[in-house]
Amino acid sequence: MITKKLILSLAVGALSLGSYTTADAQEKFFRAVGTPHNPKVDIAFNRYYTYEGLVDNMKKIAAAHPDIAKLETIGKSFEGRDIMTLTITDFSTGKDTDKPGMWIDGNIHSNEIQGGEFSLYGAWYLTEMFADNEFVQQLLKDKVFYITPTINPDARNDFFLEPNTANSPRSGMITLDNDGDGIAGEDGMDDLDGDGHITMMIRKSPTGRYIKDPQDGRKLIMVGADKVGEYEMLGQEGTDGDGDGRVNDDGVGYYDPNRDWGWNWQPDYIQRGAMRYPFTLPENRSVMEFVMKHPNIAGAQSFHNSGGMILRGPGAEEDAGTYNREDIRIYDAIANKGEEIIPGYRYLTVYKDMYSVFGGELDWFYGVRGVFTYSNELMTPYLYFHKDSQGRGQDEMFKVDELLTMGDAFVNWHEFEHPQFGTVEIGGFKKNFGRAHPGFLLEQDAHRNIAFTIYHGYHTPKLSVMDVKEEDLGGGLKAITATIFNERLMPTHASQDLKYKIERPDYVTLSGAKVVAGFVVEDEDFNKLTEQKLTPEKISVANVPGMTGVKVKWIVSSGSNYSITVDSAKGGKASWKKEK
Repeated sequence: MITKKLILSLAVGALSLGSYTTADAQEKFFRAVGTPHNPKVDIAFNRYYTYEGLVDNMKKIAAAHPDIAKLETIGKSFEGRDIMTLTITDFSTGKDTDKPGMWIDGNIHSNEIQGGEFSLYGAWYLTEMFADNEFVQQLLKDKVFYITPTINPDARNDFFLEPNTANSPRSGMITLDNDGDGIAGEDGMDDLDGDGHITMMIRKSPTGRYIKDPQDGRKLIMVGADKVGEYEMLGQEGTDGDGDGRVNDDGVGYYDPNRDWGWNWQPDYIQRGAMRYPFTLPENRSVMEFVMKHPNIAGAQSFHNSGGMILRGPGAEEDAGTYNREDIRIYDAIANKGEEIIPGYRYLTVYKDMYSVFGGELDWFYGVRGVFTYSNELMTPYLYFHKDSQGRGQDEMFKVDELLTMGDAFVNWHEFEHPQFGTVEIGGFKKNFGRAHPGFLLEQDAHRNIAFTIYHGYHTPKLSVMDVKEEDLGGGLKAITATIFNERLMPTHASQDLKYKIERPDYVTLSGAKVVAGFVVEDEDFNKLTEQKLTPEKISVANVPGMTGVKVKWIVSSGSNYSITVDSAKGGKASWKKEK
């Protein structure tokens, strides 16, 4: 008789002989709830990946899960890099374009890097959970996710591989003449000590306004108006290339891919960062063309940083009327749930709670395509100590570096012989701290944000045919009625879609019977019907609102075995067949 004790002794014996089986390897892990166990693709989500690193992981996901993941390039960046997109769905249950779609992207801004890892996490999580999780299985049976971790690959690599601050460059690598002396780029950021970070410079001076904190030499304290300090602040690490006394006044060029979209676009003199015309940038143009070719996309999520916000449009007050009350109700329902899913994040409106944005991606998706879209500003100081941290500024950053990152976030002050200023000291917070998550927070926040995005994707429309009834009218005629029910929050057509007729109607078709007349039932109790005289067997329905249904009716003269099909661009397909 085989006992647990015998099994254990055999296992120990196998280990002592150096014999390792697949089962042995799996037994070294204990499954954690809610995360992939022994994944086919092992990706560490406590670090950041260059463009090449992202693509390598995307290729691994597609190769390991060919039945649910397809990888393609949707265009080229300015410097010729492929913009890579993963399509994730259960392909055995139908084409991706026949299912309601959810678009996910990140890293539209150079220094807003986490969107790459968060988007990648979403692709990894969906594919690795698919084998064991019934919810994910049903989700990918019903829906499709289009995931593009970086839509600005050139600038992503520039931020990682070139010296920068946490806040720059925002987007690109164009050099500018910011100081108006006719010479572009002569006062750019110089990594004087070669550590890859642009930090700060100070210099001892008899008229300085700063001293180092006696309790913490990293901190600079401004002395009172009646006292003299030891150091003067020279600004960011760099040089004064034109001798005007200002350091780094010609920085990296400012253009903003999130001012480049063709909705309420404004030129640069109104909205700083805009380029020559909407979709000047090839990266955004590639996304636009993909979305236009995929009318099934019903929801969208873009990941930015920082501030811990779930944002919806409009970007500008002038556009406030675009967002209909009914659609705002849907936005509110999903985002309020998001505040529960992601503690420390707040649900806000761009122009009301932040600033005006013209030509933003958020508004283009909704305004032009009728797609319910959020932009999450990732990372909030709340995540450090799970308390509201607003107003504490650099004091809390020093505390975080002392207690949580063990000094790894700060370049300690050290002397450097500057070619113009003599002996200076260089030091300060690194570019990968502040806006960017430290590694130990990255995976947790990625999971919560993707959980919110999955919740959003879940609530794209799901249609079913129900409550089919027959009524004998006499004279060889009978009436067939059916309810097309939407099981999710989002309608098949947003109000913006209905207003501008962006997408075709939903079609409900009766096959297998000779149809005499077809109607949309406006009010069944009062027998209020709207007849469709042309092609009565294929009824056009303007919209199927969320969590409710639309009733249709046909008068038929023959046919006992018939079927009903529903075809909606954003709501997918559904069918019902009469049982014999």
